[in-house]
Amino acid sequence: MLKVENISFSYQENPTLRKLSFQLEKGRNLAVIGESGCGKSTLLKLVYGLHDLNEGQIFWKETEVLGPKYHLIPGMEFMKYLAQDFDLMPFITVAENVGKYLSNIYSDKKKERIAELLEIVEMTDFANIKAKNLSGGQMQRVALARVLALEPEVLLLDEPFSHIDNFRKNSLRRKLFGYLKEKQITTLFATHDSADVLSFADEVLVLQNGKIIDEGNPKAIYETPKNKYIASLFGDISEIIINGKTVLCYPHQLEIVPKSDLKVKVVNSYFLGNYYLIEATNGNQPIFFQTDEVLPAGSLVYLKKKP
Repeated sequence: MLKVENISFSYQENPTLRKLSFQLEKGRNLAVIGESGCGKSTLLKLVYGLHDLNEGQIFWKETEVLGPKYHLIPGMEFMKYLAQDFDLMPFITVAENVGKYLSNIYSDKKKERIAELLEIVEMTDFANIKAKNLSGGQMQRVALARVLALEPEVLLLDEPFSHIDNFRKNSLRRKLFGYLKEKQITTLFATHDSADVLSFADEVLVLQNGKIIDEGNPKAIYETPKNKYIASLFGDISEIIINGKTVLCYPHQLEIVPKSDLKVKVVNSYFLGNYYLIEATNGNQPIFFQTDEVLPAGSLVYLKKKP
């Protein structure tokens, strides 16, 4: 079990993270979400041991995670951390980068392991290409393979799919998280992509201004967000009044009706494949909803929340 107990940290005077506590069981995936600057990346670095805590403790099983004051080379050997800069060696090949930390004693097993990892990240055809000739997305996939090479007990991923094309991202996510579950690798990942959270996280941690403001099951947090900030992390959100109470609605939860108390003016229509996202206003309040057809800008429609 990963235990984070009442940790605080600051780079300068103002605290970056304040009194965070949570636990993560072996083999579970925990997503960390929140706006830019809320402390997601810093949390991963602390869990890996790249910085010394101001207060609190972090444990993996019975081992305390300690920072640079205690380790000549920061970082815990049973963990792997993938930062946003990838840190590949540019003048050696993709295969050599992936196998950098694998033993050369059993060369056949090393080659098999490299081939297995390159298949997971869909980079088999680039095995003999030097890293400096890769695109950003390709580098990110190679970096993912490299941190998996020695099968860490704990894997820390900072925006692991941020540079990867959408058409490849979905396949890669399924393969990667399937592999992590199969190997029971405990994973903590920071992301801005709600699809990462809803489809692949067992638990989610919501950060705002360096504090945990919600945590738990991703589906429950998505369906019943505590406030607009949390809801907005999953997509466009509208605030409407129903029976005198403010209600948060995602676009798919609103529908056009002949008459209601919610009258909106269409601002724009955005084609998103199998539906249109409609941006509208109710006074000064932005409203977002979905339709099957484009709506003319300036048209007036009535909305209600779906049952």
